[in-house]
Amino acid sequence: MGLTGCRKQSKLEQYRQEKHQRDSVALEEQQRSLAFYQEQLDRMVPQADSLMAFFKYEKNDKYQDHGFYVLSRNGLRVLVSDDARQLLLYRNGKRIEAADKGLDTKEKELYERAQHLQVVMSDIQELERRIARTSKEISKYQNRVQPVNPPMN
Repeated sequence: MGLTGCRKQSKLEQYRQEKHQRDSVALEEQQRSLAFYQEQLDRMVPQADSLMAFFKYEKNDKYQDHGFYVLSRNGLRVLVSDDARQLLLYRNGKRIEAADKGLDTKEKELYERAQHLQVVMSDIQELERRIARTSKEISKYQNRVQPVNPPMN
């Protein structure tokens, strides 16, 4: 004889409850991650902006997919691509390797500033990718944890 109002939870209902709890925890973790990434991005953008103030942006839309942030001094040109994938060094129009020992103190300073810009830009791009990915995950978990109306019998 069963008691009215007291019903043993079915395996399916138990599974749904556990899944809802796991999804709720995952949603909370994703929201914390998003807040962390956004905080990091908010901290890095002003840093990139202050570095970019030293550079001149150059891009020939006709020939280039990406532009470059350029620093010049006495025939030395240091270029950082706007996608942060390239750091190029030219002396009097000829490409040189940074490992060459021909850089004076001021030129090394320019090169190091360009390296710093490249790293900061790369970090910002990675944070933007993580924010986009985490935002998608949040949407997915938000849809999962929404209360679902059970089907009517």
